[in-house]
Amino acid sequence: MFTGIVEEIGEIKNIKHGSKSAVLTIKGSVVTKDSKVGDSIAVNGVCLTATSIMGDIFTADVMAETMRRSSLGDLKQGSKVNLERAMLCNGRFGGHIVSGHIDGTGTIRNLEKEDNAVWVTIAASPHILKYIVEKGSIAIDGISLTVAYVDNEVFKVSIIPHTAIETTLLTKNKGDMVNLENDIVGKYVEKFLGYNHKPDNNSTPESNIDMDMLSKYGFL
Repeated sequence: MFTGIVEEIGEIKNIKHGSKSAVLTIKGSVVTKDSKVGDSIAVNGVCLTATSIMGDIFTADVMAETMRRSSLGDLKQGSKVNLERAMLCNGRFGGHIVSGHIDGTGTIRNLEKEDNAVWVTIAASPHILKYIVEKGSIAIDGISLTVAYVDNEVFKVSIIPHTAIETTLLTKNKGDMVNLENDIVGKYVEKFLGYNHKPDNNSTPESNIDMDMLSKYGFL
């Protein structure tokens, strides 16, 4: 489990591609401290297992499913990445509950400066947007952020200078892909309420929530 508070910006030192998978070699002087082989490290929001650690360099295997579901396949030697170690039970919970199991990707639609902050507009598919609520939490490339606006096509976050300096988000351009993980609470609520999923991710989701269901469970 992670919190979405990025500990450092790391660098991809090498990528060994398989037919559908990859092995990443990453430099990170902070996340390698006190870490051991088998520990989880979030790389741009994706939970990966450290398979070797030598000084400030670690390696991680990326399976085919992760390559399909995330933007890790776009990384190149020299790419900068957000890094975070799994949270300690005795640490401050500064962000929100982040599993490192991303729900999909979004595309940066626009970046607009407003005084000391920058508005970032991200387009995403309906199966991701349905979990996003205004003033709720979202993890973008592993960064815990507050949603400031959402509609049926895009959502927006506002980036303060500290976040801009400590993460890679504002180094990206219009059209770039980012990893998205929704707040896990909404997904559990949906499951418990019997939400009907359609197989087509671009279709409009349907809900079993109606007046009869609310009355049955004491909400009316």
